[in-house]
Amino acid sequence: QVQLVESGGGSVQAGGSLSLSCAASGSIFSIGTMGWYRQAPGKQRELVATITRGGNTDYAESVKGRFTVSRDNTKNMLYLQMNSLKPEDTAVYYCTADVRRSPYGPPDDYWGRGTQVTVSS
Repeated sequence: QVQLVESGGGSVQAGGSLSLSCAASGSIFSIGTMGWYRQAPGKQRELVATITRGGNTDYAESVKGRFTVSRDNTKNMLYLQMNSLKPEDTAVYYCTADVRRSPYGPPDDYWGRGTQVTVSS
C-alpha cells in the first residue's frame, strides 16, 4: 500500500505564512506528478499546484506569486510554501501523487486525508 500524510496546517492571520508538507510512504517504485488540491466548505475541490518529477510546476491563478510548490524526490516529500495568505485560502488541503508500485503498468493516483488551513481576517 501507499500512504500520503500531510502536515503543517493550522491557523494564521491574513498576510501570514504557512508551510505544508506531504510524506509518501509504502510500496513505492517511483512517483510522477505530485500536487496540492484544496476544498473549502460548500465548494468543490480545486487544484492549487502541481509539480512533475522533473520540477515543472503549475499553479492556480488565485495562488500564483504567493504559493510555491516543491518536492524532494530522494525523500518522497512534497511541500507547499504559502505566503500572503488570504481568508479565501481557508480550506482543507490535500496532497496527491501518481505512484508506480512496480516498473510495470500505469501509475495509480493516491490522496492524503488532508490538513486544515484557516486564515482569519
